Amino acid sequence: MYDYFLGGKNNFPADRAAAEQVLRVAPSVRVWARENRAFLHRAARYAAHAGVDQYLDVGTGFPAAPNLHEIARKTTPAARVVYVDNDPLVSVHARALLTSPPDGRTAYVEADLRSPEAILSSEELGATLDLSRAVVLSLVAVLHFLPDDDDPAGVVRRLVDALAPGSCLILSHGTGDFAPEAARRGAEIYRERGIAVQARSKAEIAALVPAGMALVEPGVVPIHRWRPDAGSGEYGDTEIGVYGLVARKL
Repeated sequence: MYDYFLGGKNNFPADRAAAEQVLRVAPSVRVWARENRAFLHRAARYAAHAGVDQYLDVGTGFPAAPNLHEIARKTTPAARVVYVDNDPLVSVHARALLTSPPDGRTAYVEADLRSPEAILSSEELGATLDLSRAVVLSLVAVLHFLPDDDDPAGVVRRLVDALAPGSCLILSHGTGDFAPEAARRGAEIYRERGIAVQARSKAEIAALVPAGMALVEPGVVPIHRWRPDAGSGEYGDTEIGVYGLVARKL
């Protein structure tokens, strides 16, 4: 569905039907999908300019150019990236499309965010990333698929605990703060298809950041307001409905 919102071609009739239902109750979803992708790119550039050259992207979804490794390598050609998703179809596409250049490395791990230990102990991650050095952990538009029973804060903490000081957390998360009825009805459509969704408030999203991390300015803000590029589009917060943040491990 996210790929469909982005205008991609890696989606299926059931995805398109469900996505159109969501668009009927929340027509600005296409906008927030694009802005979410743009936020990831800006945050990745920030991390690259801060000197971090390793990336762990959990909840990758179907590849959508430019991908995270392509953004990172504009600043750091030798950047190393590990993508993680639990969808076997994503695995097939990712392994075919996410190739590694000679001076960098890209790997893919098929694993579930709810099992962070399986991600961290995977052979592919161990062969690609050096966890004694700083890593960018990307959790973009994925934690709202973990209800409270899945302990999303604990999941984030266990992943961050494995990372070295100087590591960055890039996080975006859906909210009902600005358009609660649209968020509620959109979540219902997902749940009708067996997909758990839980929008969270700004305070709840901020609480997902583990102790020992410091928020990077401007803190927890709607994604289009996190260090926007000059000349980027102007949207109201109700059109976006997603908070974003970057934090660094002390």
